[in-house]
Amino acid sequence: MPRELHLSIALDGTGHRPAESLAAAHWTDLIGLAEQGTLDFVTVGDSPAPPHDDSAGRLDPVAVLARAAPLTTRIGLVPTVTTTHTEPFRTSTALATLDHVSEGRAGWLVDVSSTEAEAPAVGGRGVAPAAEPWAEAADAAVRLWESWEDAETRDGATGRFIDRERLHHIDFEGPHFSVRSPSNVPRPPQGRPPIAVALDVHDSDGQWELAASHADVVLLDADQPSTAWLARAALLRRAAEAGRDPEALRVLVRAAVDLGGGTGPGALPPAELRFTGAAADLAGLLADWHETTGVDGFHLFPTSAPADLPAVVHDLVPALRERSLFRADYTGRTLRDHLGLPRPAG
Repeated sequence: MPRELHLSIALDGTGHRPAESLAAAHWTDLIGLAEQGTLDFVTVGDSPAPPHDDSAGRLDPVAVLARAAPLTTRIGLVPTVTTTHTEPFRTSTALATLDHVSEGRAGWLVDVSSTEAEAPAVGGRGVAPAAEPWAEAADAAVRLWESWEDAETRDGATGRFIDRERLHHIDFEGPHFSVRSPSNVPRPPQGRPPIAVALDVHDSDGQWELAASHADVVLLDADQPSTAWLARAALLRRAAEAGRDPEALRVLVRAAVDLGGGTGPGALPPAELRFTGAAADLAGLLADWHETTGVDGFHLFPTSAPADLPAVVHDLVPALRERSLFRADYTGRTLRDHLGLPRPAG
């Protein structure tokens, strides 16, 4: 039987009418539709950079996905949170809260501010080497998530909620951040929300090492199946060298797709793998890549999320199911369940 693939989609980008893009219902409708297709997760991007002149602006992705959490039950919710200008304590508590309110469906797409134009928006530090701040922030966030043990004390007689012996003081000092206390949010339902990292085959060796050491999901840019095969093999090898179980790393190829909702190849978001055409043909392309590269699945960047997502749910997903390549329904509750990732022990 063919090995099932993982499928996720980016909901930010082009195709959103300005008036709709600031309405909560617009985003919750899209996320609800993605859940109908049993997709693993959705991502929503973010940047401190000023919006383009033709943009209505952007909403905070953590807040958008927190609004969608009670209106959905299974789909993973993965906001982009940049680390260059966001303290690890704020990042960790926001994502832990999202994991709690979604009952274990949060993830974190790590990004950094890459231009000098973004720093003045938050009055923070300037641009740092690309891999450096997110690795440091991810390390600090994981320590904060694990500063609570799983077991809690809820003693009605004494009014005690926690046993302080189960809280662990952390003493983290890095070149950009320092953290000196436990989190004020209990350990997330997933233990740690899965960390996703976008990686290009042309990125620096340091970024590859950090992705292999910290990421649960790598969103890989590759233009040829042979390139994707070699990249995945290198990531798994580096993960093993870092002392991790390489079987606990998921590699999804990023694919820019236009299923009729955009204006042709020129409108496609940036990604090495690009497709314009019918959903049935895209299913064949993904099936071929899945078989020849060994990658675990695909992260789609639609030309227009409002126009292309219905084609993904109603045409692409059924075509993949006919090939026995995609789930008929969710079999678990959490994002880690969907991805087949174990819950880390406390």
